Amino acid sequence: MSESRRLPTQRRSRERVERLLGVSRDLIAAQGSEALRMSDVAQQAGVSIGSLYQYFPDKAAVIRALAERYNEEGRACVGGELGAVTAAAELGPALLRIIDAYYAMFLAEPAMRDIWSGTQADKALQDMDLEDGRWHAACLANTLRRLVPAIPGDIETRAFLLMYLLCSSVRLAVAMPRAEGDALIAAFKPLLLREVAALLD
Repeated sequence: MSESRRLPTQRRSRERVERLLGVSRDLIAAQGSEALRMSDVAQQAGVSIGSLYQYFPDKAAVIRALAERYNEEGRACVGGELGAVTAAAELGPALLRIIDAYYAMFLAEPAMRDIWSGTQADKALQDMDLEDGRWHAACLANTLRRLVPAIPGDIETRAFLLMYLLCSSVRLAVAMPRAEGDALIAAFKPLLLREVAALLD
Protein backbone atom coordinates (compact mmCIF):
# COMPACT_ATOMS: atom_id res chain seq x y z
CA MET A 1 0.00 0.00 0.00
CA SER A 2 2.59 2.66 -1.10
CA GLU A 3 4.23 4.31 1.93
CA SER A 4 1.20 4.70 4.13
CA ARG A 5 1.08 2.53 7.18
CA ARG A 6 -1.26 -0.45 7.24
CA LEU A 7 -4.78 0.90 7.33
CA PRO A 8 -6.83 -0.20 10.34
CA THR A 9 -9.72 -2.62 10.34
CA GLN A 10 -11.61 -1.22 13.32
CA ARG A 11 -14.53 0.95 12.36
CA ARG A 12 -13.46 3.95 14.43
CA SER A 13 -9.97 3.89 12.98
CA ARG A 14 -11.28 3.47 9.43
CA GLU A 15 -13.52 6.48 9.94
CA ARG A 16 -10.53 8.47 11.20
CA VAL A 17 -8.52 7.59 8.10
CA GLU A 18 -11.42 8.62 5.88
CA ARG A 19 -11.64 11.92 7.74
CA LEU A 20 -7.89 12.51 7.37
CA LEU A 21 -7.99 11.79 3.64
CA GLY A 22 -11.10 13.94 3.18
CA VAL A 23 -9.47 16.90 4.93
CA SER A 24 -6.28 16.37 2.90
CA ARG A 25 -8.27 16.30 -0.33
CA ASP A 26 -10.04 19.55 0.58
CA LEU A 27 -6.78 21.27 1.55
CA ILE A 28 -5.10 20.19 -1.69
CA ALA A 29 -8.09 21.41 -3.68
CA ALA A 30 -7.91 24.78 -1.92
CA GLN A 31 -4.18 25.45 -1.89
CA GLY A 32 -2.34 22.72 -3.83
CA SER A 33 -0.35 19.73 -2.65
CA GLU A 34 2.88 21.74 -2.30
CA ALA A 35 1.29 23.80 0.47
CA LEU A 36 -0.19 20.79 2.29
CA ARG A 37 1.08 20.56 5.87
CA MET A 38 0.57 17.59 8.16
CA SER A 39 -0.17 19.91 11.09
CA ASP A 40 -3.03 21.51 9.13
CA VAL A 41 -4.44 18.08 8.28
CA ALA A 42 -4.36 16.99 11.92
CA GLN A 43 -5.88 20.24 13.18
CA GLN A 44 -8.74 20.32 10.68
CA ALA A 45 -9.44 16.61 11.15
CA GLY A 46 -9.55 17.09 14.92
CA VAL A 47 -6.81 14.58 15.72
CA SER A 48 -3.38 14.86 17.27
CA ILE A 49 -0.36 15.01 15.00
CA GLY A 50 0.77 11.74 16.58
CA SER A 51 -2.46 10.05 15.55
CA LEU A 52 -2.01 11.31 12.00
CA TYR A 53 1.50 9.86 11.83
CA GLN A 54 0.15 6.49 12.99
CA TYR A 55 -1.60 6.22 9.64
CA PHE A 56 0.54 8.31 7.32
CA PRO A 57 4.27 8.79 7.99
CA ASP A 58 4.55 11.91 5.82
CA LYS A 59 2.79 14.15 3.32
CA ALA A 60 3.87 12.00 0.38
CA ALA A 61 2.07 9.01 1.90
CA VAL A 62 -1.15 11.03 2.17
CA ILE A 63 -0.90 12.12 -1.46
CA ARG A 64 -0.19 8.59 -2.65
CA ALA A 65 -3.13 7.23 -0.68
CA LEU A 66 -5.38 9.75 -2.40
CA ALA A 67 -3.85 8.85 -5.77
CA GLU A 68 -4.64 5.19 -5.09
CA ARG A 69 -8.26 6.13 -4.37
CA TYR A 70 -8.52 8.00 -7.66
CA ASN A 71 -6.97 5.07 -9.50
CA GLU A 72 -9.55 2.74 -7.96
CA GLU A 73 -12.35 5.00 -9.19
CA GLY A 74 -10.88 5.06 -12.68
CA ARG A 75 -10.45 1.29 -12.78
CA ALA A 76 -14.02 0.76 -11.66
CA CYS A 77 -15.19 2.98 -14.51
CA VAL A 78 -13.02 1.32 -17.16
CA GLY A 79 -13.63 -2.20 -15.92
CA GLY A 80 -17.37 -1.67 -15.78
CA GLU A 81 -17.63 -0.18 -19.25
CA LEU A 82 -15.31 -2.62 -21.02
CA GLY A 83 -16.62 -5.60 -19.09
CA ALA A 84 -20.10 -4.90 -20.47
CA VAL A 85 -18.93 -4.86 -24.10
CA THR A 86 -20.22 -7.93 -25.94
CA ALA A 87 -19.88 -6.87 -29.60
CA ALA A 88 -17.33 -4.94 -31.63
CA ALA A 89 -19.82 -2.17 -32.35
CA GLU A 90 -20.12 -1.50 -28.60
CA LEU A 91 -16.42 -0.85 -27.99
CA GLY A 92 -16.19 2.66 -29.47
CA PRO A 93 -19.20 3.99 -27.55
CA ALA A 94 -17.86 2.40 -24.35
CA LEU A 95 -14.52 4.20 -24.76
CA LEU A 96 -16.34 7.48 -25.43
CA ARG A 97 -18.24 7.02 -22.17
CA ILE A 98 -14.94 6.35 -20.41
CA ILE A 99 -13.38 9.56 -21.69
CA ASP A 100 -16.48 11.52 -20.68
CA ALA A 101 -16.42 9.94 -17.21
CA TYR A 102 -12.70 10.65 -16.75
CA TYR A 103 -13.13 14.23 -17.90
CA ALA A 104 -16.03 14.76 -15.50
CA MET A 105 -14.05 13.16 -12.68
CA PHE A 106 -11.02 15.41 -13.20
CA LEU A 107 -13.22 18.51 -13.49
CA ALA A 108 -15.05 17.64 -10.27
CA GLU A 109 -11.90 16.84 -8.27
CA PRO A 110 -9.37 19.71 -8.10
CA ALA A 111 -7.20 17.60 -5.78
CA MET A 112 -7.03 14.89 -8.42
CA ARG A 113 -5.82 17.40 -11.00
CA ASP A 114 -3.20 18.75 -8.62
CA ILE A 115 -1.87 15.32 -7.67
CA TRP A 116 -1.48 14.14 -11.23
CA SER A 117 0.08 17.41 -12.39
CA GLY A 118 2.91 16.59 -9.99
CA THR A 119 3.34 13.01 -11.11
CA GLN A 120 6.58 13.59 -12.99
CA ALA A 121 8.23 15.04 -9.89
CA ASP A 122 7.53 11.97 -7.74
CA LYS A 123 9.05 8.62 -8.70
CA ALA A 124 6.53 6.67 -6.63
CA LEU A 125 3.64 8.45 -8.36
CA GLN A 126 5.27 7.79 -11.74
CA ASP A 127 5.46 4.09 -10.93
CA MET A 128 1.86 4.08 -9.72
CA ASP A 129 0.76 5.86 -12.89
CA LEU A 130 2.61 3.36 -15.08
CA GLU A 131 1.09 0.41 -13.23
CA ASP A 132 -2.35 1.97 -13.61
CA GLY A 133 -1.75 2.50 -17.32
CA ARG A 134 -0.77 -1.14 -17.74
CA TRP A 135 -3.93 -2.23 -15.95
CA HIS A 136 -6.06 -0.13 -18.31
CA ALA A 137 -4.17 -1.49 -21.33
CA ALA A 138 -4.67 -5.09 -20.18
CA CYS A 139 -8.38 -4.44 -19.66
CA LEU A 140 -8.71 -3.10 -23.21
CA ALA A 141 -6.52 -5.85 -24.70
CA ASN A 142 -8.59 -8.55 -22.98
CA THR A 143 -11.77 -6.95 -24.30
CA LEU A 144 -10.36 -6.89 -27.83
CA ARG A 145 -9.33 -10.55 -27.59
CA ARG A 146 -12.83 -11.43 -26.44
CA LEU A 147 -14.29 -9.65 -29.45
CA VAL A 148 -11.69 -10.68 -32.03
CA PRO A 149 -9.95 -13.93 -30.97
CA ALA A 150 -7.55 -13.76 -33.95
CA ILE A 151 -6.34 -10.25 -33.11
CA PRO A 152 -2.54 -9.73 -33.59
CA GLY A 153 -0.19 -10.57 -30.74
CA ASP A 154 1.08 -7.00 -30.32
CA ILE A 155 -2.32 -5.85 -29.13
CA GLU A 156 -1.04 -5.06 -25.62
CA THR A 157 1.30 -2.38 -26.94
CA ARG A 158 -1.38 -0.83 -29.13
CA ALA A 159 -3.93 -0.98 -26.31
CA PHE A 160 -1.44 0.66 -23.94
CA LEU A 161 -0.86 3.53 -26.38
CA LEU A 162 -4.58 4.04 -26.92
CA MET A 163 -5.41 4.16 -23.21
CA TYR A 164 -2.39 6.38 -22.54
CA LEU A 165 -3.58 8.82 -25.20
CA LEU A 166 -7.09 8.76 -23.73
CA CYS A 167 -5.87 9.59 -20.22
CA SER A 168 -3.32 12.14 -21.43
CA SER A 169 -5.94 13.92 -23.50
CA VAL A 170 -8.16 14.28 -20.45
CA ARG A 171 -5.30 15.59 -18.31
CA LEU A 172 -4.41 18.11 -20.99
CA ALA A 173 -8.04 19.18 -21.35
CA VAL A 174 -8.50 19.89 -17.64
CA ALA A 175 -5.33 22.02 -17.64
CA MET A 176 -6.93 24.35 -20.21
CA PRO A 177 -9.72 26.89 -19.84
CA ARG A 178 -12.99 24.97 -19.85
CA ALA A 179 -14.08 25.91 -23.39
CA GLU A 180 -10.72 24.85 -24.84
CA GLY A 181 -10.78 21.65 -22.82
CA ASP A 182 -14.25 20.79 -24.07
CA ALA A 183 -13.12 21.44 -27.64
CA LEU A 184 -10.07 19.24 -27.21
CA ILE A 185 -12.14 16.34 -25.88
CA ALA A 186 -14.62 16.76 -28.76
CA ALA A 187 -11.74 16.72 -31.27
CA PHE A 188 -10.15 13.67 -29.68
CA LYS A 189 -13.27 11.51 -29.84
CA PRO A 190 -13.24 10.94 -33.64
CA LEU A 191 -9.52 10.10 -33.42
CA LEU A 192 -10.31 7.61 -30.69
CA LEU A 193 -13.03 5.98 -32.76
CA ARG A 194 -10.70 5.67 -35.76
CA GLU A 195 -8.05 3.98 -33.63
CA VAL A 196 -10.64 1.60 -32.21
CA ALA A 197 -11.78 0.72 -35.74
CA ALA A 198 -8.15 0.07 -36.70
CA LEU A 199 -7.71 -2.23 -33.73
CA LEU A 200 -10.79 -4.21 -34.70
CA ASP A 201 -9.89 -4.37 -38.43
